Amino acid sequence: MPRSHVHLAEAAPDGETLSALLRRYDSTGEAVSCEPLAQGLLNRGYHLATTRGRFFLKHHLDGDRTAIARQHRVTQRLGALGVPVAPPIPDAHGHTVAVVGGRCYALHPWIDGRHRDGGELTAPQCWRLGGLLGVVHTCLEQVMRARTSDRQPPGAAADPADTFAVIDELLRLVRGHRPRDTFDELAEHRLVERRALLERHAHRRPEADAVPATGWVHGDFHPLNLLYRDTEPAAIVDWDRLGVQPRAEEAVRAAAIFFVRPGGTLELAKVRSYARAYRCTAGAGAAEMAAAVHRVWWERLNDFWMLRWRYQRGDRRADHQFPAAAALVVWWTREYEAVRDAFCG
Repeated sequence: MPRSHVHLAEAAPDGETLSALLRRYDSTGEAVSCEPLAQGLLNRGYHLATTRGRFFLKHHLDGDRTAIARQHRVTQRLGALGVPVAPPIPDAHGHTVAVVGGRCYALHPWIDGRHRDGGELTAPQCWRLGGLLGVVHTCLEQVMRARTSDRQPPGAAADPADTFAVIDELLRLVRGHRPRDTFDELAEHRLVERRALLERHAHRRPEADAVPATGWVHGDFHPLNLLYRDTEPAAIVDWDRLGVQPRAEEAVRAAAIFFVRPGGTLELAKVRSYARAYRCTAGAGAAEMAAAVHRVWWERLNDFWMLRWRYQRGDRRADHQFPAAAALVVWWTREYEAVRDAFCG
Protein backbone atom coordinates (compact mmCIF):
# COMPACT_ATOMS: atom_id res chain seq x y z
CA MET A 1 0.00 0.00 0.00
CA PRO A 2 1.84 3.10 -1.23
CA ARG A 3 2.36 6.33 0.62
CA SER A 4 1.37 8.59 -2.26
CA HIS A 5 -1.28 11.29 -1.83
CA VAL A 6 -0.61 11.76 1.88
CA HIS A 7 -2.65 14.67 3.25
CA LEU A 8 -2.43 15.96 6.80
CA ALA A 9 -1.47 12.54 8.19
CA GLU A 10 -1.93 12.30 11.95
CA ALA A 11 0.66 10.94 14.35
CA ALA A 12 0.49 7.18 14.78
CA PRO A 13 -1.08 5.57 17.86
CA ASP A 14 1.33 5.52 20.82
CA GLY A 15 3.17 2.44 22.03
CA GLU A 16 0.68 1.67 24.77
CA THR A 17 -2.22 1.69 22.31
CA LEU A 18 -0.34 -0.51 19.83
CA SER A 19 0.61 -3.01 22.56
CA ALA A 20 -3.00 -3.21 23.76
CA LEU A 21 -4.16 -3.71 20.19
CA LEU A 22 -1.64 -6.38 19.22
CA ARG A 23 -2.25 -8.40 22.41
CA ARG A 24 -5.64 -9.25 20.91
CA TYR A 25 -4.02 -11.23 18.10
CA ASP A 26 -2.28 -14.59 18.23
CA SER A 27 0.51 -14.16 15.72
CA THR A 28 1.16 -10.50 14.94
CA GLY A 29 4.15 -10.08 17.24
CA GLU A 30 5.20 -6.80 18.82
CA ALA A 31 5.21 -3.37 17.19
CA VAL A 32 8.47 -2.21 15.62
CA SER A 33 7.25 0.92 13.81
CA CYS A 34 3.99 2.57 12.85
CA GLU A 35 4.03 5.24 10.15
CA PRO A 36 1.06 7.43 9.11
CA LEU A 37 0.00 6.97 5.51
CA ALA A 38 -2.98 9.20 4.83
CA GLN A 39 -5.91 10.88 6.50
CA GLY A 40 -9.30 10.57 4.88
CA LEU A 41 -12.77 11.71 5.80
CA LEU A 42 -13.79 8.34 7.20
CA ASN A 43 -10.54 6.80 8.40
CA ARG A 44 -6.83 7.14 8.95
CA GLY A 45 -4.26 4.61 7.82
CA TYR A 46 -0.87 3.46 9.14
CA HIS A 47 1.88 1.13 7.96
CA LEU A 48 2.49 -1.10 10.97
CA ALA A 49 5.63 -3.21 11.09
CA THR A 50 5.92 -5.85 13.80
CA THR A 51 8.31 -8.63 14.75
CA ARG A 52 6.10 -10.97 12.67
CA GLY A 53 5.44 -8.95 9.52
CA ARG A 54 3.83 -5.86 7.99
CA PHE A 55 0.21 -4.75 8.31
CA PHE A 56 -2.16 -1.95 7.38
CA LEU A 57 -3.73 -0.47 10.50
CA LYS A 58 -6.95 1.42 9.91
CA HIS A 59 -8.51 3.84 12.38
CA HIS A 60 -12.22 4.25 11.62
CA LEU A 61 -13.19 7.78 12.59
CA ASP A 62 -16.94 7.22 12.64
CA GLY A 63 -16.67 4.44 15.23
CA ASP A 64 -19.83 2.66 14.07
CA ARG A 65 -18.83 -0.88 15.06
CA THR A 66 -21.91 -2.46 13.48
CA ALA A 67 -21.33 -0.84 10.10
CA ILE A 68 -17.59 -1.56 10.20
CA ALA A 69 -18.19 -5.22 11.08
CA ARG A 70 -20.64 -5.48 8.17
CA GLN A 71 -18.02 -4.08 5.78
CA HIS A 72 -15.59 -6.67 7.08
CA ARG A 73 -17.99 -9.56 6.57
CA VAL A 74 -18.69 -8.36 3.04
CA THR A 75 -15.00 -8.23 2.07
CA GLN A 76 -14.45 -11.68 3.58
CA ARG A 77 -17.29 -13.10 1.48
CA LEU A 78 -16.11 -11.29 -1.63
CA GLY A 79 -12.62 -12.66 -1.10
CA ALA A 80 -14.06 -16.16 -0.96
CA LEU A 81 -15.62 -15.52 -4.39
CA GLY A 82 -12.26 -14.47 -5.83
CA VAL A 83 -12.70 -10.69 -5.78
CA PRO A 84 -9.35 -8.98 -5.04
CA VAL A 85 -9.81 -7.51 -1.58
CA ALA A 86 -7.82 -7.27 1.66
CA PRO A 87 -10.17 -8.50 4.41
CA PRO A 88 -9.28 -7.67 8.02
CA ILE A 89 -7.39 -10.12 10.22
CA PRO A 90 -9.57 -11.64 12.98
CA ASP A 91 -8.23 -11.44 16.53
CA ALA A 92 -7.94 -14.42 18.89
CA HIS A 93 -11.72 -14.34 19.48
CA GLY A 94 -12.66 -13.96 15.82
CA HIS A 95 -13.44 -10.24 16.05
CA THR A 96 -12.28 -7.86 13.31
CA VAL A 97 -13.05 -4.55 15.06
CA ALA A 98 -10.86 -3.58 18.00
CA VAL A 99 -11.82 -0.76 20.33
CA VAL A 100 -8.80 0.65 22.17
CA GLY A 101 -9.00 3.87 24.11
CA GLY A 102 -12.45 4.54 22.70
CA ARG A 103 -11.21 4.33 19.09
CA CYS A 104 -12.12 1.70 16.49
CA TYR A 105 -9.27 -0.06 14.71
CA ALA A 106 -8.97 -2.85 12.18
CA LEU A 107 -5.83 -4.72 11.16
CA HIS A 108 -5.41 -5.74 7.53
CA PRO A 109 -2.65 -7.59 5.68
CA TRP A 110 -0.16 -5.31 3.99
CA ILE A 111 -0.58 -5.27 0.20
CA ASP A 112 2.47 -4.39 -1.88
CA GLY A 113 1.07 -2.45 -4.79
CA ARG A 114 0.58 0.92 -6.40
CA HIS A 115 -2.23 3.06 -7.74
CA ARG A 116 -2.79 3.47 -11.49
CA ASP A 117 -4.95 6.10 -13.15
CA GLY A 118 -6.56 5.58 -16.52
CA GLY A 119 -3.73 7.26 -18.38
CA GLU A 120 -1.45 4.37 -17.39
CA LEU A 121 -3.86 1.65 -18.47
CA THR A 122 -3.77 -0.07 -21.85
CA ALA A 123 -7.00 -0.84 -23.71
CA PRO A 124 -7.03 -4.45 -22.41
CA GLN A 125 -6.44 -3.18 -18.88
CA CYS A 126 -9.37 -0.75 -19.27
CA TRP A 127 -11.52 -3.71 -20.31
CA ARG A 128 -10.40 -5.65 -17.23
CA LEU A 129 -11.10 -2.64 -15.00
CA GLY A 130 -14.68 -2.37 -16.25
CA GLY A 131 -15.09 -6.11 -15.89
CA LEU A 132 -13.75 -5.96 -12.34
CA LEU A 133 -16.34 -3.39 -11.29
CA GLY A 134 -19.03 -5.51 -12.91
CA VAL A 135 -17.81 -8.51 -10.91
CA VAL A 136 -17.92 -6.43 -7.73
CA HIS A 137 -21.56 -5.51 -8.35
CA THR A 138 -22.67 -9.02 -9.27
CA CYS A 139 -20.81 -10.60 -6.36
CA LEU A 140 -22.25 -8.05 -3.92
CA GLU A 141 -25.69 -9.20 -5.02
CA GLN A 142 -24.71 -12.71 -3.99
CA VAL A 143 -23.27 -11.91 -0.59
CA MET A 144 -25.70 -9.24 0.61
CA ARG A 145 -29.23 -9.76 1.83
CA ALA A 146 -30.80 -6.39 1.09
CA ARG A 147 -33.90 -5.41 3.01
CA THR A 148 -36.79 -3.84 1.10
CA SER A 149 -35.98 -0.49 2.69
CA ASP A 150 -32.46 -0.70 1.26
CA ARG A 151 -33.91 -0.74 -2.23
CA GLN A 152 -35.60 2.65 -2.07
CA PRO A 153 -34.45 4.92 -4.91
CA PRO A 154 -32.08 7.81 -4.18
CA GLY A 155 -33.35 11.31 -3.59
CA ALA A 156 -34.43 13.71 -6.31
CA ALA A 157 -31.82 15.19 -8.62
CA ALA A 158 -30.33 18.52 -7.58
CA ASP A 159 -32.69 21.50 -7.88
CA PRO A 160 -31.16 24.34 -9.94
CA ALA A 161 -32.70 26.92 -7.60
CA ASP A 162 -30.66 25.49 -4.72
CA THR A 163 -27.55 25.40 -6.88
CA PHE A 164 -27.90 29.06 -7.84
CA ALA A 165 -27.99 29.93 -4.13
CA VAL A 166 -24.80 27.92 -3.54
CA ILE A 167 -23.09 29.66 -6.46
CA ASP A 168 -24.02 33.09 -5.10
CA GLU A 169 -22.66 32.22 -1.64
CA LEU A 170 -19.43 30.82 -3.05
CA LEU A 171 -18.94 33.84 -5.28
CA ARG A 172 -19.31 36.06 -2.23
CA LEU A 173 -16.63 34.08 -0.40
CA VAL A 174 -14.29 33.87 -3.39
CA ARG A 175 -14.49 37.58 -4.14
CA GLY A 176 -13.88 38.43 -0.51
CA HIS A 177 -10.90 36.12 -0.06
CA ARG A 178 -7.61 37.86 0.72
CA PRO A 179 -4.92 37.75 -0.37
CA ARG A 180 -6.43 36.93 -3.76
CA ASP A 181 -4.55 34.30 -5.76
CA THR A 182 -4.78 32.44 -9.07
CA PHE A 183 -7.02 29.77 -7.54
CA ASP A 184 -9.52 32.47 -6.55
CA GLU A 185 -9.50 33.80 -10.10
CA LEU A 186 -10.12 30.34 -11.54
CA ALA A 187 -12.85 29.61 -8.99
CA GLU A 188 -14.68 32.86 -9.82
CA HIS A 189 -14.43 32.19 -13.55
CA ARG A 190 -15.78 28.66 -13.20
CA LEU A 191 -18.63 29.70 -10.91
CA VAL A 192 -19.83 32.38 -13.30
CA GLU A 193 -19.43 29.97 -16.20
CA ARG A 194 -21.31 27.21 -14.38
CA ARG A 195 -24.21 29.52 -13.55
CA ALA A 196 -24.59 30.32 -17.24
CA LEU A 197 -24.42 26.64 -18.15
CA LEU A 198 -27.03 25.74 -15.59
CA GLU A 199 -29.35 28.50 -16.74
CA ARG A 200 -29.08 27.11 -20.26
CA HIS A 201 -29.64 23.48 -19.28
CA ALA A 202 -31.96 23.73 -16.26
CA HIS A 203 -34.76 22.08 -18.24
CA ARG A 204 -32.69 18.86 -18.47
CA ARG A 205 -33.01 18.03 -14.78
CA PRO A 206 -33.49 14.22 -14.56
CA GLU A 207 -37.03 13.06 -13.88
CA ALA A 208 -37.65 11.54 -10.46
CA ASP A 209 -38.48 8.15 -11.98
CA ALA A 210 -35.48 8.08 -14.34
CA VAL A 211 -33.30 6.14 -11.89
CA PRO A 212 -31.15 3.23 -13.11
CA ALA A 213 -31.40 -0.14 -11.36
CA THR A 214 -30.16 -0.01 -7.77
CA GLY A 215 -27.96 -2.54 -6.04
CA TRP A 216 -25.10 -2.88 -3.59
CA VAL A 217 -22.00 -0.92 -4.64
CA HIS A 218 -18.53 -0.19 -3.31
CA GLY A 219 -19.51 3.48 -3.10
CA ASP A 220 -16.07 5.01 -3.69
CA PHE A 221 -14.44 3.18 -6.60
CA HIS A 222 -11.54 5.28 -7.90
CA PRO A 223 -7.77 4.98 -8.49
CA LEU A 224 -6.74 5.61 -4.87
CA ASN A 225 -8.95 2.74 -3.70
CA LEU A 226 -7.53 0.20 -6.12
CA LEU A 227 -4.05 -1.24 -5.74
CA TYR A 228 -2.22 -2.85 -8.64
CA ARG A 229 0.56 -5.41 -8.45
CA ASP A 230 2.43 -5.02 -11.72
CA THR A 231 -0.37 -4.79 -14.31
CA GLU A 232 -3.15 -6.61 -12.43
CA PRO A 233 -5.47 -5.40 -9.64
CA ALA A 234 -4.28 -6.69 -6.27
CA ALA A 235 -6.89 -5.26 -3.91
CA ILE A 236 -9.93 -3.00 -3.79
CA VAL A 237 -9.76 -1.13 -0.49
CA ASP A 238 -11.79 1.34 1.60
CA TRP A 239 -15.31 -0.08 1.68
CA ASP A 240 -16.60 2.60 4.07
CA ARG A 241 -19.23 3.84 1.60
CA LEU A 242 -20.66 0.40 0.89
CA GLY A 243 -24.37 0.84 0.26
CA VAL A 244 -27.31 0.59 -2.12
CA GLN A 245 -27.17 3.00 -5.05
CA PRO A 246 -27.84 2.98 -8.80
CA ARG A 247 -25.14 0.55 -9.93
CA ALA A 248 -24.44 2.05 -13.33
CA GLU A 249 -23.91 5.46 -11.76
CA GLU A 250 -20.94 4.08 -9.85
CA ALA A 251 -19.53 2.84 -13.15
CA VAL A 252 -19.93 6.29 -14.72
CA ARG A 253 -18.51 8.15 -11.70
CA ALA A 254 -15.50 5.85 -11.59
CA ALA A 255 -14.78 6.34 -15.28
CA ALA A 256 -15.01 10.12 -14.88
CA ILE A 257 -12.19 9.87 -12.32
CA PHE A 258 -10.03 7.16 -13.88
CA PHE A 259 -10.12 8.52 -17.42
CA VAL A 260 -10.12 12.31 -16.99
CA ARG A 261 -7.16 14.07 -18.56
CA PRO A 262 -5.44 17.04 -16.83
CA GLY A 263 -7.18 19.41 -19.26
CA GLY A 264 -10.63 18.16 -18.27
CA THR A 265 -11.50 15.81 -21.13
CA LEU A 266 -12.23 12.09 -21.02
CA GLU A 267 -10.27 9.45 -22.93
CA LEU A 268 -13.38 8.19 -24.70
CA ALA A 269 -11.71 5.22 -26.40
CA LYS A 270 -10.71 3.89 -23.00
CA VAL A 271 -14.11 4.72 -21.55
CA ARG A 272 -15.74 2.71 -24.34
CA SER A 273 -13.61 -0.37 -23.63
CA TYR A 274 -14.18 -0.09 -19.88
CA ALA A 275 -17.94 0.46 -20.26
CA ARG A 276 -18.43 -2.45 -22.65
CA ALA A 277 -16.75 -4.81 -20.21
CA TYR A 278 -18.83 -3.43 -17.34
CA ARG A 279 -22.08 -3.88 -19.27
CA CYS A 280 -21.17 -7.43 -20.27
CA THR A 281 -20.22 -8.44 -16.73
CA ALA A 282 -22.93 -6.59 -14.81
CA GLY A 283 -25.69 -7.18 -17.34
CA ALA A 284 -26.39 -3.45 -17.65
CA GLY A 285 -28.27 -2.43 -20.78
CA ALA A 286 -27.76 0.66 -22.90
CA ALA A 287 -30.82 2.39 -21.43
CA GLU A 288 -29.54 1.87 -17.88
CA MET A 289 -26.13 3.30 -18.82
CA ALA A 290 -27.67 6.26 -20.65
CA ALA A 291 -29.77 7.15 -17.60
CA ALA A 292 -26.68 6.88 -15.40
CA VAL A 293 -24.64 9.12 -17.71
CA HIS A 294 -27.37 11.76 -17.62
CA ARG A 295 -27.76 11.66 -13.84
CA VAL A 296 -24.01 11.82 -13.17
CA TRP A 297 -23.60 14.67 -15.68
CA TRP A 298 -26.37 16.57 -13.89
CA GLU A 299 -24.78 15.77 -10.53
CA ARG A 300 -21.46 17.20 -11.72
CA LEU A 301 -23.17 20.27 -13.19
CA ASN A 302 -24.68 21.08 -9.79
CA ASP A 303 -21.80 20.03 -7.54
CA PHE A 304 -19.26 22.34 -5.88
CA TRP A 305 -17.89 20.21 -3.07
CA MET A 306 -14.25 21.11 -3.77
CA LEU A 307 -14.96 24.83 -3.52
CA ARG A 308 -17.13 24.32 -0.44
CA TRP A 309 -14.26 22.51 1.23
CA ARG A 310 -11.86 25.36 0.49
CA TYR A 311 -14.04 28.40 1.14
CA GLN A 312 -16.53 27.15 3.73
CA ARG A 313 -14.39 24.69 5.67
CA GLY A 314 -10.88 26.03 5.08
CA ASP A 315 -9.84 22.58 3.84
CA ARG A 316 -7.61 22.69 0.76
CA ARG A 317 -6.97 18.97 0.27
CA ALA A 318 -9.11 18.87 -2.88
CA ASP A 319 -7.70 22.02 -4.49
CA HIS A 320 -5.45 20.08 -6.88
CA GLN A 321 -8.48 18.21 -8.29
CA PHE A 322 -10.51 21.32 -9.06
CA PRO A 323 -9.02 22.55 -12.38
CA ALA A 324 -9.59 19.26 -14.24
CA ALA A 325 -12.93 18.54 -12.55
CA ALA A 326 -14.33 21.99 -13.34
CA ALA A 327 -13.13 21.83 -16.94
CA LEU A 328 -14.65 18.36 -17.32
CA VAL A 329 -18.15 19.67 -16.59
CA VAL A 330 -17.89 22.20 -19.41
CA TRP A 331 -16.42 19.69 -21.87
CA TRP A 332 -18.93 16.96 -20.91
CA THR A 333 -21.82 19.37 -21.51
CA ARG A 334 -20.46 20.27 -24.93
CA GLU A 335 -19.69 16.66 -25.86
CA TYR A 336 -22.72 15.14 -24.16
CA GLU A 337 -23.72 12.82 -27.03
CA ALA A 338 -20.17 11.54 -27.55
CA VAL A 339 -19.79 10.76 -23.85
CA ARG A 340 -23.14 8.99 -23.75
CA ASP A 341 -22.24 6.97 -26.83
CA ALA A 342 -18.91 5.91 -25.31
CA PHE A 343 -20.74 4.44 -22.32
CA CYS A 344 -23.61 2.93 -24.30
CA GLY A 345 -22.15 1.95 -27.67
